[in-house]
Amino acid sequence: MENTLFIIFDVLNFGWVAFLWWFTLKNYNTLPEKIPVHFDLDGKPDRFGGKIYAYLMPVLAMLMFVLFVYITRHPEGANFPVEITEQNKGAQYLIMKVFLRVLFILIMVLFINNQDYMFRYSFDESAKPRIPMITIILSVIGFVPAMLLITHFFK
Repeated sequence: MENTLFIIFDVLNFGWVAFLWWFTLKNYNTLPEKIPVHFDLDGKPDRFGGKIYAYLMPVLAMLMFVLFVYITRHPEGANFPVEITEQNKGAQYLIMKVFLRVLFILIMVLFINNQDYMFRYSFDESAKPRIPMITIILSVIGFVPAMLLITHFFK
């Protein structure tokens, strides 16, 4: 059952990556030559570049997906915040496998939100991100200590 759920998670996470590629390819030709490529925490662009930068998020997402899948398939090579013993190995590997899959979802929400905002801002300077950047960033940052605390309880 556990493996089936993880396979479903991996397929859904790959779906996020495929959606980001589809969204980028669909909108690429309509982009102006100069697009915002970086935003501050208030959502204002602070760096601009050529429209080729629109492919940066999908490429990073694909590389991260491959890395996360590899790590979850080979947890023995990962770095854990606690010592791995025969007694805690199963629990620690399970926590790591769940953690990485949920973290990937949060990162993909950040990437897709950023890509959508970048495209919309390219045409309308009054556009706002659908989800405030600070909300997503704090969600990712807050998730990591929570998982470290959980791993500590099962050491």
